[in-house]
Amino acid sequence: MMSLVSEMWCYHWKWKLQHCLCLFTTYIICMQQAAHGCYDCRTVLTDPSGVFTSPCFPSDYPNSQACRWIIRAPHGFIIQLTFIDFDIEEAPGCIYDSLTLDNGESPMNLCGITAKGLSYNSTGNEMIVSFKSDFSIQKKGFNASYVRIAVSLRNQKVIIPQVPDIDAVSVAETVSVPELRQFTLCFEAAKGNSDDNDDWKVFSYTDALSKELFSFGKTTKGHFLSISGTQCILNNALPRNAEFFTGTFQQLCVVWDSLSDTIGVFAKNTYHIVDCPQIFHKVIPGNGRLVLGSNSNEVSSLNGDIYNFRLWNFTMNAQTLANLSCDVKGNIVDWENEFWSIPTSALKAENNLSCGSYLIPSPSIEPTSCANLGSLCQGGLFYRISILVSSSNANSVSKVHDVVAEWLNRTFQNWNYTVYVVNISIHPASIREGARQKRSIKSFSALALLVYNSTNNINLEEEDIRQKLISNNRTMEEGYELHAVDVDPVEKCLAEENPPNYFWPDTRPTVTNFTFCHGSSVQTASRTCYLGLQNYTSYWGQPDLRNCTENAADIANQLLNLTGEGQQLTSDKVNDVVQKLKKIVNDEEIDESLGSTVVTIFSNILASSDSVLAASSSEALKTIDALALKINFDGPSMSISTRNLALGVSSINSSSFQGGSFSVSPQNNASDFQIDFDKDQTSAIASVVLPPSLLKNLSQDEFEVISRAQFTFFNKNGLFQDAENTANLTSFVVACSIGNLTIQDLQDYVKVTIKHTKIQEGPKPTCVFWDMNKNGGSGGWNPEGCQVDAESNENETVCLCNHLTHFGVLMDLQRTVTQINPQNNKVLTFITYIGCGISAIFSAATLLTYIAFEKLRRDYPSKILMNLSTALLFLNLTFLLDGWLATFDIDGLCIAVAALLHFFLLATFTWMGLEAVHMYIALVKVFNTYIRRYILKFCIIGWGLPALVIAIVLASANTNASQIYGKDLYGRDTSGQGGDDFCWIKNEVVFYVTCAGYFGIMFLMNVAMFIVVMVQICGRNGKRTNRSLKEEILRNLRSVVSLTFLLGMTWGFAFFAWGSLTLPFLYLFSIFNSLQGLFIFVFHCAMKENVQKQWRRHLCCGRFRLADNSDWSKTATNIIKKSSDNLGKSLSSSSIGSNSTYLTSKSKSTTNTYCKRNSHTENVFLDKPSSKFAQEDGEQTSIIPVHQVIDKVKGYCNPHSDNFYKNIIMSDTFSRSTKF
Repeated sequence: MMSLVSEMWCYHWKWKLQHCLCLFTTYIICMQQAAHGCYDCRTVLTDPSGVFTSPCFPSDYPNSQACRWIIRAPHGFIIQLTFIDFDIEEAPGCIYDSLTLDNGESPMNLCGITAKGLSYNSTGNEMIVSFKSDFSIQKKGFNASYVRIAVSLRNQKVIIPQVPDIDAVSVAETVSVPELRQFTLCFEAAKGNSDDNDDWKVFSYTDALSKELFSFGKTTKGHFLSISGTQCILNNALPRNAEFFTGTFQQLCVVWDSLSDTIGVFAKNTYHIVDCPQIFHKVIPGNGRLVLGSNSNEVSSLNGDIYNFRLWNFTMNAQTLANLSCDVKGNIVDWENEFWSIPTSALKAENNLSCGSYLIPSPSIEPTSCANLGSLCQGGLFYRISILVSSSNANSVSKVHDVVAEWLNRTFQNWNYTVYVVNISIHPASIREGARQKRSIKSFSALALLVYNSTNNINLEEEDIRQKLISNNRTMEEGYELHAVDVDPVEKCLAEENPPNYFWPDTRPTVTNFTFCHGSSVQTASRTCYLGLQNYTSYWGQPDLRNCTENAADIANQLLNLTGEGQQLTSDKVNDVVQKLKKIVNDEEIDESLGSTVVTIFSNILASSDSVLAASSSEALKTIDALALKINFDGPSMSISTRNLALGVSSINSSSFQGGSFSVSPQNNASDFQIDFDKDQTSAIASVVLPPSLLKNLSQDEFEVISRAQFTFFNKNGLFQDAENTANLTSFVVACSIGNLTIQDLQDYVKVTIKHTKIQEGPKPTCVFWDMNKNGGSGGWNPEGCQVDAESNENETVCLCNHLTHFGVLMDLQRTVTQINPQNNKVLTFITYIGCGISAIFSAATLLTYIAFEKLRRDYPSKILMNLSTALLFLNLTFLLDGWLATFDIDGLCIAVAALLHFFLLATFTWMGLEAVHMYIALVKVFNTYIRRYILKFCIIGWGLPALVIAIVLASANTNASQIYGKDLYGRDTSGQGGDDFCWIKNEVVFYVTCAGYFGIMFLMNVAMFIVVMVQICGRNGKRTNRSLKEEILRNLRSVVSLTFLLGMTWGFAFFAWGSLTLPFLYLFSIFNSLQGLFIFVFHCAMKENVQKQWRRHLCCGRFRLADNSDWSKTATNIIKKSSDNLGKSLSSSSIGSNSTYLTSKSKSTTNTYCKRNSHTENVFLDKPSSKFAQEDGEQTSIIPVHQVIDKVKGYCNPHSDNFYKNIIMSDTFSRSTKF
């Protein structure tokens, strides 16, 4: 029975166990199917941003999961991954469930809840996230967001290439490095730990021929800076036998100025000065190639990384470098993507770079300091943390300090805010009785300073910090407990005025504020808001007013920057600079360094235009002379050479003086000049030879005070502007003086040799000196006491003078116009612009009249007049618009306007000449000339010849039209001031050949034609008997006036504007030529009877309107009378041409028309008129029969001339024509 029961019991449980296993298997299968149905966790994510989660989030993730997400972005981007929520089974080493993050550098395993709220960045453009779970214990999992971030160079370091020209890191081709005479250079570098090489370079700057111009590195002698082939060892600032660059980044700044023989080195918050006399006056040429590392195989590159390479073309002082932040961008080279050409293999993103936009603090036990954090503290937000800690262990204050420091660093280590603990102080304290549990418990008061660098502009509240500390209370070492937490922001330094007139706004701790010195717009004062490390409160430092004091060197350096390359100087600014330099020279002791700075400032000023320099030129010259007299120097001589000014001073012994010399010559491959004393320079551009008898005529007192000779060379002559002498200065200017004495009437001449600034063909030089007393003390050229030596030639002039001063060579080529005083200049300008406007209006009226009325333009003279009016119209319009278009400062536009003005001027001259040619053909060669396509050929000449001249001029410029045409100042007064920008011909040869010469030819031809035409008119008018003498004189006078304006005779006034007649003829030239269009309209349009009839017919109304059936040629009698009158009224242009058109252009077609003359009725009729002469609408055609012209001309001749004209009509000569 027991056996049966036992068997039944076993069977029963066996059956139940089978059912349980079946149910369990079914459950597992269903759960796996449900899990796999939650989420597809193996995918590639390529969207710019997105979210992904663990399977089934926010429910627990299933067991036995193997998920993989690949997040990809384009090149130039990185991935930033943020865990919004994170809860995975925690275990040592994450051996069970885990999330593996592969950022492209080293995989990282995460589990537990530590990653919640943290962000991670990839080092490349791809990030792989893997998640696995085992067979037991599930958690909620994670929720993550990702976003692609454009890679900023500030977030990346550069691995310095070790092989030149292979994956080279260089400045981008779009970045042009200018010529450097001073610079500030800052960069950070780290050296590989395994590199023991002591011969390397961090960067190298070379020219197009790979010649090294600028580099930094290290040799066995120590760290060096190389400038233009000169190495300066920086042992005083950087260690020789130890490494300055280590495994962590170290910042180094180097400062250099060509006017100083020292180099400034700022390293580890300390500023050092290193002497290096060899680099004085060195220049680093521009447009080179800057590479990181070495540029040759002979010297290796630094085996390490470089970061934040910045270059400025000005110097910074120690205080500025100490406060230098990441926001100060290099104006030549900056650590931004657009400044560099870097291969992808050399870039590496890191999270702890000093100027990065995302920063994750690295683990640390000891609190750091602002000295180590560098720019992170500058402008950061500071928080004062006060905590109360109790300890049951008998520990010292130092032990408590270490425990609290480690706990604070660990607390903020994985926070998503970039915060640093920069200082901690510990003091014993007491806990209230109610809070004590044991008598052995000790309490400590801890005061800490927290700095937050808000690189992402995210606010951090005090309460966030407090809650972070409270939530991490349990992570403090065993035996320690947190009792109280207070967090307060460190206050700003409040705004105040100290000293008077210096206002300082609210300023955060560690920030330096700057303001202009009182009464100055250049010099600045500074004041820093400091942070006290005893109680962590802010306080103002003393104002730094050193720049506001009258320190000559500082003021000179500021003036040097103010006048440096790229600065726009005005007349007022130059005058202000000259006055400040005058004060420095007169009041201060001048050493060589200060003197060099002053000379360089004057050199910068000399680069300005003459109009800018005019107001201060006299003071500038006197200050330069005073500087040469006052400068202190050691040795027998000293010289200062700059681009536009060179100064030399030589000691002399008056008792043993045997003469001397001074010469200036250009240096090879340099923009400055070389100065030599007592040395023969064959390549000198200027030299002065002093005779041995120079000091013989001096008094004993003068003889004893002589100690030096001063020489000055001016490459630019803008300071020498003579208002009374307009002759051209064609040489450099050189000055020589002995001490402060006036030496003149020498027995032997001072020999001055000066090169011409350009070769002079057939020169007529005049040796002159600058007389400071001329023109009311403003100075002027004076030839007294100087003569030209026979050794002079087209390249140089040798002057012999019996005194010492500023010498130059004047060349009067009789091509300069005497400058006009401002009053006359304004009047002439007013006349010109008003006249040109009026002329343009009436030229347009003339043109529109002939275009509107077709019957007026049927003859050749009218068509010629229309072309002349067109040329005049566009000439005046272009002239009026020229000055306005010149203000746009567009070179191409100015060249085009000048070329158009040149073209229309030549076209006007040409059509005036063609008017004369046509009159000659019409009046002199009347019956014997026929020209095919008469007007077409005139148009080809009238418009084509000027176009050909312009084309030749532009072609001769060889793609550089700015040499021929361009903008210049016109209309300056006698002091060189004023004037307007105007686009016109710059090349004098082109002007004299194509303008003056071209018009000269046309003028002579027009004068000849004018004489011939007037002879013809007077000859015919003199034979008439039906007019009085007064009428004949008036008619001839009107003909002269009308022809004068038509043929442009008034343009000849330009040839008579000479000497004392300049001003009167300039007025005549301006009045008559600017109004030429008006005069042509009056005499050749408004006063023509056929034009008046057309106006009356079509434009008038009422009693002034002419009826349409009215015709002055309706009868033969009217034809003879009216046409005869027209011939007498205007024997030029349309009148002459209209009455002779048939004879000159239609003589080829003869007719059988006969004419009769009735002595009583004066009627003329046509027996069988040709259809060619049929009238339209009762209007006379412009082509009239021959017999009508003969009858009109006969009225001016005696009765015996009838046979003469009849013979002409019937002759074979008239029936044939001569073709052209």
